[in-house]
Amino acid sequence: MSRKIFVWLLATILLTTVSLAEAQQPKKVPRIGFLSAAPSIDPAFLEGLRNLSYTDGKNIVIELRSAQGKLDGLPDLAGELVSLKVDIIVTQGTPAAQAAKKATSTIPIVMATSGDPVGAGLVASLARPGGNVTGLSLLNDAVVPKQLELLKEAVPTISRLAWMASPAILPEMMRFKELQSMGPSLNVTVELVEIRGPESFESAFAAAVRDRVHAAMVPPNSSYISYRQQIVTLGKAPAASSVWI
Repeated sequence: MSRKIFVWLLATILLTTVSLAEAQQPKKVPRIGFLSAAPSIDPAFLEGLRNLSYTDGKNIVIELRSAQGKLDGLPDLAGELVSLKVDIIVTQGTPAAQAAKKATSTIPIVMATSGDPVGAGLVASLARPGGNVTGLSLLNDAVVPKQLELLKEAVPTISRLAWMASPAILPEMMRFKELQSMGPSLNVTVELVEIRGPESFESAFAAAVRDRVHAAMVPPNSSYISYRQQIVTLGKAPAASSVWI
C-alpha cells in the first residue's frame, strides 16, 4: 500500500484518540510516539501528516525513539514512550512493532512497515487484527524468490548467494529458508551472513568475500534504509567487486 493510505490510517486513529482525549482535556496536544531502529523519521511520513494539517510542535508532538540500528535497545525505548503516555505509537519495522506490543496493550499501535505480522505474533489475522495493533504489511512471499530468479537469469554463473540478514528478525529468516529451499532448482547455494546492526555491514561484506560468494541479497528492512548508500559503496569496493548485490 502507498504512504498516503498509511498516513490516512494513522490520521483516522489519531483523530479518534484525540477526540476522546479532548472530551477530558480540551487543550491537550496529542503526542505521537515513533519507534524505529532507523536513526530518523522518513520525511514522507512528516509530509503526509502536514498534508492532513498536522505539524510537529504546532498541533501535535512527535516523540522519536530510535535504536540506531541496535535491535536490543527497542524494548527500553518502547517503555519510554509508554511512560510518556503518548496517545499513539507508530512503529517502523517488525522488531519495533513487537517491542511496542510487549510494552503496552492499551495504547494504539500503527505499523508503518512490517513483514509478516501474523507470523510475528503481532495480530490474530490480516482481516481481523484484534488487540491494539494495526497498520501495513509488506508481506509478499513471491517477491524474494523472484528476485533470486531474476538475479540468476541476469548472471547465470552465480552459484553461491549470501543472504545478509539478522537472525533476530523472523521475516528475514523466513525468507532465508525459502531461498534455501529453491536454491537447488537454480543450482545456487544460499548461505546466511549475519547483520546485527549498521556497525556489522563492513564485516558482513568481508565475510561474503572470504566465503567466495558470487552475489548478496539484503532484505528490505526499514532499519537499513538510512544506510543504503553505505551498503552500495561496500558492494562496489575493490574487494567485493565480484559480488553482485
